[in-house]
Amino acid sequence: MPSPQTSTGPTAAAPLGRQLSAAWQAAPLGLVFAVFFLIPLTLIVMVSFWDFNEYELLPDFTFKNYLSIFEGCASEGDWCVTLKTYVSTFKFCAWVWLLTLVIGFTVSYFLVFFVTSVSVQTVLFVLCTIPFWTSNVIRMISWVPLLGRHGLVNQALEQAGVIASPIEWLLFSDFSVVLAFVHLYTMFMIVPIFNSMMRIDRSLIEAASDSGASAWQILWNVIVPLSKTGIIIGSIFIITIVMGDFVTIGVMGGQQIASVGKIIQVQTSYLQFPLAAANAVILLAIVLMIIWALTRMVDIRKEL
Repeated sequence: MPSPQTSTGPTAAAPLGRQLSAAWQAAPLGLVFAVFFLIPLTLIVMVSFWDFNEYELLPDFTFKNYLSIFEGCASEGDWCVTLKTYVSTFKFCAWVWLLTLVIGFTVSYFLVFFVTSVSVQTVLFVLCTIPFWTSNVIRMISWVPLLGRHGLVNQALEQAGVIASPIEWLLFSDFSVVLAFVHLYTMFMIVPIFNSMMRIDRSLIEAASDSGASAWQILWNVIVPLSKTGIIIGSIFIITIVMGDFVTIGVMGGQQIASVGKIIQVQTSYLQFPLAAANAVILLAIVLMIIWALTRMVDIRKEL
């Protein structure tokens, strides 16, 4: 009769072998994650506590960079530059998130529930990706001849007698920045919402309709809750991209609108790396808190 150790040996070895196999499979991805994310992030956090002068970095532990960022924020009266910049960034983020959500949900709803042919669905979905066939800079520059003081929009409105003089705020303004953001990043909202809607069981909609629910009730009580995961994933994409963007705000804002990403870029260009690293750490912390709050609403792992 075999001993207990002999009978349980292969059983105990099997889970260990599966664990080692899983570890080896995850090792390449873990190595890439560590080299390209964890190590650079650790260096940024470390440099944010360094001192610096006009010529060199001084590896001395100090909170001076963080204190200088919020300098004047504790005093009464107007907000400090940092708070104004963060409010401006949050404003752009909120507007872009809202507009991309409305457009993304509407487009996804139309493709899923109104287009019955799979081939037509595919063609329309590919059309949504056409803006991604060119670079972001080209897509932003394409708005200049349209929205400029003597652009096509102003010329058309003047010829139609709608306006007497060119509209100044169409370009190099908050409007143009939000417009460019929506143009560039709406697809990041369409894709996850479309993916969530495609997974909705049509029998649930039929059951709600048979129970006497109106089209609005079906939309609000059935489709929106079941699309929540896609909405959250798209929101995470939009928020993380817009919060750190500085190219779009610089080009479409005429270098006149401040954002946190723009401040970091300017500080880096002036070789103020510890100060830029401190700003990056604060921005990363805020974005991570927003993502954490969003991921508490749904279990994203079910969608992935």
